[in-house]
Amino acid sequence: MSKISLAAGLAALAILGACATATPYQAAAGLDRGYSEQKIEDNRYQVQFAGNSLTDRKTVETYLLYRAAELTKQNGYDHFRVVRRDTDANTRVVGGAAYSPFYDGFFCDYSYFGPRAAYFRDPYRSFYPGPTYASRFGYYDPFWGGPADYREQTSYVASAEIVMGKGEKPDDVAYFDAGQVIFNLTDSIQRPEA
Repeated sequence: MSKISLAAGLAALAILGACATATPYQAAAGLDRGYSEQKIEDNRYQVQFAGNSLTDRKTVETYLLYRAAELTKQNGYDHFRVVRRDTDANTRVVGGAAYSPFYDGFFCDYSYFGPRAAYFRDPYRSFYPGPTYASRFGYYDPFWGGPADYREQTSYVASAEIVMGKGEKPDDVAYFDAGQVIFNLTDSIQRPEA
């Protein structure tokens, strides 16, 4: 085995392994999952954390809060206020074990008119308007496959607009002490494996 094919195989395995775990706390640079921020003013930022379908809502919101505290300290501030906060759930239906990206469940249920029309027509279709001929008799064509197994996948994206400040934190629940947030949440942060 050549070194190039071995390296390509290991890279593919690493990508596959990354898809099978929850999104770690990481920058979303070049990726669609992780944290990102946009500076609005000197002390105002829009912060976002997007997780994959294996990252639960609580983790996504914890990582968002941790990133807001980290960003506050990096910019020389002591506390931040959450002006607006939102968490979106993106749900989609995907196929299970029988899923194939090349098969979408499409079935040719039309009559073919031509010299070999009898080969493509289900002779019992007019008498039995239920499932197709193949599924009625318990057999599935290997080309079309069997019934697909579908499930829902939900991924969460949390976003917040924060305003940073210096000095002692005001006595209001909308304000967070950045140092305390970092201290209290550090143990729950899962960083990417090197």
